[in-house]
Amino acid sequence: MLIPASLLEADTLTCLIEDFVTREGTDNGDETPLQTRVQRVRHALDKGAAVIVFDPESQQCQLALKRDVPKEWLQALSD
Repeated sequence: MLIPASLLEADTLTCLIEDFVTREGTDNGDETPLQTRVQRVRHALDKGAAVIVFDPESQQCQLALKRDVPKEWLQALSD
């Protein structure tokens, strides 16, 4: 299930993004400051290049590139 970023409170969205950009294996040696990485992800969400995916079974949220999400999910979001 996709969750529009606009439905999350600002602090919640920031925490989700920070968790994503600091997760082990996501930096690949990148020394870019945390705030810059957070801004990049927020920009991708704002542009629609990235989406928030919620898995009801695990109760977990993930960030994903729009191109990696099943087309049916994207259709459901726009309905």
